[in-house]
Amino acid sequence: MNRDTLYIGGRWVAPASAETIAVENPATEEILAHVPAGTGEDVDRAVAAARAAFDGWAATPMAERGAALGKVHEALSARAADIARTVGLELGTPLKVARSVQAGLPLTVLRGYADLAAQPVPEETIGNSLIVREPVGVVGAITPWNYPLHQVVAKVAAALAAGCTVVLKPSELTPLTAYLLFDAAEEAGLPDGVLNLVTGTGPAVGAALAGHPDVDMVSFTGSTATGRAIAHAAADRVARVALELGGKSANVILEDADLVKAVKVGVGTAFLNSGQTCTAWTRMLVHRSHYDAAVELAAATAQGYRTGDPFDEGTRLGPLVSAAQRERVRGFIERAGARMVAGAQGVPGKGYFVAPTVFADVDPDSELAQEEIFGPVLSIIPFDDDDHAVRIANNSRYGLAGGVWGSQDRALAVARRLRTGAVDVNGGAFNPLAPFGGYKQSGIGRELGVHGLAEFQETKAIQQ
Repeated sequence: MNRDTLYIGGRWVAPASAETIAVENPATEEILAHVPAGTGEDVDRAVAAARAAFDGWAATPMAERGAALGKVHEALSARAADIARTVGLELGTPLKVARSVQAGLPLTVLRGYADLAAQPVPEETIGNSLIVREPVGVVGAITPWNYPLHQVVAKVAAALAAGCTVVLKPSELTPLTAYLLFDAAEEAGLPDGVLNLVTGTGPAVGAALAGHPDVDMVSFTGSTATGRAIAHAAADRVARVALELGGKSANVILEDADLVKAVKVGVGTAFLNSGQTCTAWTRMLVHRSHYDAAVELAAATAQGYRTGDPFDEGTRLGPLVSAAQRERVRGFIERAGARMVAGAQGVPGKGYFVAPTVFADVDPDSELAQEEIFGPVLSIIPFDDDDHAVRIANNSRYGLAGGVWGSQDRALAVARRLRTGAVDVNGGAFNPLAPFGGYKQSGIGRELGVHGLAEFQETKAIQQ
């Protein structure tokens, strides 16, 4: 599976350095492959290629850009099985989830942007002003390891549809899936330089991309700490940033909710992708009248999540992405200071596994309830009434997602009061065309659909 080249200017090219990065299988602790450890020199070449391609791509009618994305979608769809398998190997996502979410969701998003671009929205007129939208320019896209294709496509497809050119740095922990996208882009015949790939570490490639004078916008998904550093680097040249950062989402279960459904879905959301999901509902808030029943049900549900080989169809919980991530999560568990009702100190055998863990009687101000753990760890907290629930839910520096369960009107009223970018009422399904992003330290800007497209566009008024 080794990949020893970068994709720059429409060609697979040798990197500036012979150094490589090992890609590990977190379920077996074996080395899967090596990819180039890109450098600032590689970033310079990629940005130059993107800059050279920008004028031509920006001038291409939007409908034609949409048709090009449609060809990429066709080529990538043919690789769906390879995507699921690759994510299973480099991230450890169980195969069922890898097929439906890790492969299926980005294909849906890519198709959505191809369709949006194929039918551009008519230009707006305000009085004597014609309002036009134009591409921002060269985009540096820096993506995380937890959804290694979806997070890439959410940025790349929107930027390309808008008329921008892109340099992508995928996570060094899960870079192999990105190569499948570039294989598809090459097969689809995207113009040279429109989409470029530089693998490498954050300090070497990410920092060079974020601070590059010819990068007009940086779109980043990852930790809040890294997001701050990227915002500082971009601020020096007043470049645009879009940041999708951490989360500590609350799942509010009111006293008139369907308790069984609310708890089971809540546990599933908290443990999706082994808890390595920024939108995970890691705080379960339950009305005190149903609290004991909810704790018992959550514990029983968690114990049904079988850990193991991602390629075993019976596995519901794969490993964490790395040894460092496993140790970080274990640290939160050891320091919890709350009542553990499900979980274990470790999972025997190889692989970076952590048992599905549930804590009850969690202090809303504690580390367990305030910090993003990014592992299969759920905190349960009681509340007395709707106002109390809202106060606890909003008691966070994050504001990315959440859920509310109860009678429809009441649940909707509570949802409106949550300071968060998205809320699911009574299990409302994820909508890949709706805006996605956060309040507070969960980020700046929105991804997906027309709102995601607008992030990569400048707005101009032409007076006539």
